[in-house]
Amino acid sequence: MVENRNMIRVTRLNGETFYLNPDHIETMEAAPHTVVRLGNETKLLLKESIDEVIAAIIEFKRKIYLEQRER
Repeated sequence: MVENRNMIRVTRLNGETFYLNPDHIETMEAAPHTVVRLGNETKLLLKESIDEVIAAIIEFKRKIYLEQRER
């Protein structure tokens, strides 16, 4: 997964990729696909596993931390 400056790239079940702000994620579950629920109650079905989404979020947060630390 590729991340941009403010979001992570994820894939819908139909293969469409889009960018998601990880700060808007409330919950995730595997049922059997990854279901992401946002703060506004929107549910997204993703191809990526929960572990892949979590890894992308960690990398996203790490980049933000490092950018702020370098200032």
